[in-house]
Amino acid sequence: MPHIIIEYTPNLPELPFDAMLAAVARRLAQSPEVTDEADLKLRVVQADHYRVGLADADRAFIHVTVRILEGRTAEQKQDFSQRVLDGMLEHMPALQPALNAHLSVEVQDMDRGSYRKRKLP
Repeated sequence: MPHIIIEYTPNLPELPFDAMLAAVARRLAQSPEVTDEADLKLRVVQADHYRVGLADADRAFIHVTVRILEGRTAEQKQDFSQRVLDGMLEHMPALQPALNAHLSVEVQDMDRGSYRKRKLP
C-alpha cells in the first residue's frame, strides 16, 4: 500500500513512464502518510481496447488510480491526488493539438479488514 495504477491509451505518443513513475514515487514518499517508500507499488497498463466518447479517433486518456488503506481524511486524499498529478505533469511532453487527451487521478479506499500483505523472503 499504496498501489498506483496508470492506465493509458496506445494512441498517445511515446511517454516517459520511467521518469513519471520516479517523480510520482518521489512525491508520494514525501507525504506524511507514507511511512516506508518501499510500500509504494507503481505500474503502467496499456488499455488495448478502449473508447473515449463517441469519436473513433483523436481522443486519448491517462487515468491514475491510487489505492490506499481506508481511514484517510478528504484532505489527505486530495494531497495524494495532487502529488500524483504533479508528478505525472513533471515529465509530460507536449501533445499534438489535434489529440484531445485527458489526465485524471482518483484515490480509492482499500478495506483494511480484507487487505493482506506479506514480505516474501
